[in-house]
Amino acid sequence: MDLSPIWLSLKLSTITTSLLFITGLPLAWWLSGRRSFFKTIVEAIITMPLVLPPSVLGFYLLLAFSPQHGLGKWLHDVFDIQFVFSFNGLVLASFIYSMPFMTGPIKSALQQLPTSLAQASYTLGKTRWQTFKSVLVPNIKPSLLTAAVLTFAHTLGEFGVVLMIGGSIPNITRVASIAVYDSVEQMDYAAANSYSIILFAITFVLVTGVFIFNKHQAKSPLE
Repeated sequence: MDLSPIWLSLKLSTITTSLLFITGLPLAWWLSGRRSFFKTIVEAIITMPLVLPPSVLGFYLLLAFSPQHGLGKWLHDVFDIQFVFSFNGLVLASFIYSMPFMTGPIKSALQQLPTSLAQASYTLGKTRWQTFKSVLVPNIKPSLLTAAVLTFAHTLGEFGVVLMIGGSIPNITRVASIAVYDSVEQMDYAAANSYSIILFAITFVLVTGVFIFNKHQAKSPLE
């Protein structure tokens, strides 16, 4: 069995999760603050991938970044960057499609923290950024792990959006979910089963690990 789709999926999930953690953490912090109309619009846009069919998002990304016109043509002509049918395109699509899985749990966790934590930090002369980094983030470690694992697992199993913008190019865009689809189309059910079992096993281990970690974190020191 060709394992390159598995490695490509793991690479894609790792890069996407890392990028979303770096950007999603401060974004979730911003969204968790005082409500405004602008924040509501931003949050609605971020949440759209949860309700839109993946093929719809993939279709519009395909149009937007096509090297024949619009933004895609400008990026190709000026910077020689092509997102369509490339690994970079998979990263871009996964970044957008998996963003709510990163920002959602973090935002909820930040909103559930007692306001007294931040207020006490401000009283001690800490800035908002110092308070966020040194006070708030350490208190939401379980949610950070949950967000990271959900993002990783979701990216690992993506199909529609990556197929639309990346196609099925071996060693470039043919991730594990695409390999399962291709194998079924070729009636190679043994290969499809092998890819599926590997994806299932990785996801099961990740999700189980999160539950065990969160359960351990929730125990009191006396238990």
